[in-house]
Amino acid sequence: MTEPAPIPGLRGRFAIPSLAFGGILMAVMQTVVVPLLPDLPRLTGASAGTVSWTVTATLLAGAVLTPVLGRAGDMYGKKRVLISALTLMTAGSVMCALSSDITVIITARALQGAAAAVVPLSISILRDELPPERRGSAVAMMSSTVGIGAALGLPLAALVIQYADWHVMFWLTSALGALGVAAVAWAVRESPVREPGRFDVVGTLGLAAGLVCLLLGVSQGGQWGWTSGRILVLFPAAVVVLALWSWHQLRAKAPLVDLRLAARPRVGLPHVTALLTGFAFYANTLVTAQLVQAPEATGYGLELSIVATGLCLLPGGITMLLFSPVSARISEARGPRVTLALGAAVIACGYAVRIADSRDLWMIIAGATVVSTGTTLAYSALPTLILRAVPAEQTASANGVNVLMRTIGQATSSAAVAAILVHHTSEVGGTQVATLHGYLLTFTMAGVIALVACAAALVIPRDAAAAKPPRQARRRVPAVAPERTEKGA
Repeated sequence: MTEPAPIPGLRGRFAIPSLAFGGILMAVMQTVVVPLLPDLPRLTGASAGTVSWTVTATLLAGAVLTPVLGRAGDMYGKKRVLISALTLMTAGSVMCALSSDITVIITARALQGAAAAVVPLSISILRDELPPERRGSAVAMMSSTVGIGAALGLPLAALVIQYADWHVMFWLTSALGALGVAAVAWAVRESPVREPGRFDVVGTLGLAAGLVCLLLGVSQGGQWGWTSGRILVLFPAAVVVLALWSWHQLRAKAPLVDLRLAARPRVGLPHVTALLTGFAFYANTLVTAQLVQAPEATGYGLELSIVATGLCLLPGGITMLLFSPVSARISEARGPRVTLALGAAVIACGYAVRIADSRDLWMIIAGATVVSTGTTLAYSALPTLILRAVPAEQTASANGVNVLMRTIGQATSSAAVAAILVHHTSEVGGTQVATLHGYLLTFTMAGVIALVACAAALVIPRDAAAAKPPRQARRRVPAVAPERTEKGA
């Protein structure tokens, strides 16, 4: 495979920052609504159950659209699809800024779910456009933007909501979204790598139906009741639909997801590890926010404001920014599978800190930051493993599936955390509040899952790409013409 020529001038220097800015925006858009959730019923006149769909709609849309947009990027152009995803995200923010109608807001949040494809598309562009010696650190940085944006989004939204009308927050994110679209359109060039073929419409509809049934059941089971009629229909329906979808994918000439490729250990095991890591990581964010806001009367709670809560998570975001180049160096020296296993082990250590002391604020912050550090190592290594295991023309769709697995892991984590905390409560001031024992059980569960992820990472087969290429192989050669389709990896 020939190496690309660098983008000349100022645009070339801003290509990577523009993609990273898009990734941070995606994570910010997912988290800014969280501080609003307690007040949205009053602000919109909707019930609490209806308001919860402002989160669920984004989750479902993101899960469905990530592999679909990844496949579209491989076929029609990654930059083109990336700009489309950022534009939908920005349009959703504008809709939220203009309306107080809950139906409009939920629809807008579903549009913002398209932004979940930003990171896998950007990683695929980096593979196509960067030489090997720069690729590792850039991919690690891109992977870390998810945590950085999440850590920034919560305190930013809380500050705006506290001192201004809540619509101002969405006008601010709309302006940032427009800036992100303009930056990518200007600084990033279209990749010539394509996988031509007919788009799999049947596969897209089947995947959408199966994922909606699965994730709707997982995310709403606690609210509807795990033995309710809707849940008992959704889970069997998900099994049947996804089984039929898999049968179709194995027989399609141009499948939406190449299941034969995904079944190879070098691809499938990173997907499994992504699911487990997503589960372990997400529990940290969910539990930390609830624990520090618990009333002091519980004996462990700190009764912090939502702004202070966001600031508690901020060190984790800063750590993710600082450790992304460290992750790239470890992957270059030892291989990404070692980095992935190390990251999962560090996550488990972070939860050990949380179990040891969850009363003192500084220990809570320290434990949460250690978990974020491990997440940085793991999330930075996952796309590198995928890039080394799949052909160049399938990188966006393969990374899209990997991000989908993280999303399923996070949704499952949310349901599991809620189930544990609901069953371990005590009455404080007339209100049912989770007990410290419930939180410790949650930390134990997440830590064990992280250790399982570590074991899964260690059995991923080694690959020849882990060795450094000879010096002469790293010499740049002229890029192929833009209209030529490039094959192979």
